[in-house]
Amino acid sequence: MIEPTPSDPLAAPKPTPAASRVSFRQILPNLVTILSICAGVTGIRFAFEGRFELAVGLVLGAAFLDGIDGRIARLVNGQSRFGAEMDSLADICNFGVAPALLLYAYTLHDAGSIGWIAALLYISGCALRLARFNTMLDEPNRPAWKTAYFVGVPAPAGAGLALFPVYLGFTSNVNFPDITAFVAALYLVAIGLLMASRIPTYSGKTIGIPVRRDYVVPMILFVVLYIGLLLSFFWETLTVSALAYFASIPFAVRSYRRQVARNPVEPHV
Repeated sequence: MIEPTPSDPLAAPKPTPAASRVSFRQILPNLVTILSICAGVTGIRFAFEGRFELAVGLVLGAAFLDGIDGRIARLVNGQSRFGAEMDSLADICNFGVAPALLLYAYTLHDAGSIGWIAALLYISGCALRLARFNTMLDEPNRPAWKTAYFVGVPAPAGAGLALFPVYLGFTSNVNFPDITAFVAALYLVAIGLLMASRIPTYSGKTIGIPVRRDYVVPMILFVVLYIGLLLSFFWETLTVSALAYFASIPFAVRSYRRQVARNPVEPHV
């Protein structure tokens, strides 16, 4: 075998000392993403051990970590293509596979093959939603106002909605009717369709919009109230939160259509 000479174009250039090092600010967001994967996968384990309260908490914890990893990356200027790809892989695990298997262990297994098919359809809907989201990031002429909306229900919100039957099952202060396995299967498929649909929903990026000073104190008090309710009435608060999200979808559609009307070039929903 002939060794390549320094002038050989096939000879790989030796990395410089600076290029062979990675700063911690680039590693930090990826560590948060890895922690979210660990939380989601551990939630699957607890679900099949029958520890559904911990399983739900871990999936919701993974959603929280998913919400902050991108903000941490922007804060420390640690964005990278590698991190974006890993974030997508974490999303399909945490918000596609984990909620589907959790709900299957909780109730869908009673529906037999229909419950399993529902879980597969939900995971497929989540994968389609994430694939479309990644391709939309490359659109060069996307209007700025569209950043306030998602196309379809985002994956973390979809995971939270998918676990709605579990919330009802653990709600003790309100006598909700029991959801059968077949109804839960149909419900899970509906959530998967919402994720893969083109229905506009509000984006969490609107949190960066400035607010009037006289609204700051009420907003802080509302956040404190919500956290207090979550700590005191965990399942009831999650149930009401899921219902509130469903109620927000028609308002998001109406708001989106108003924005489209102000920009006639854009297609209507």
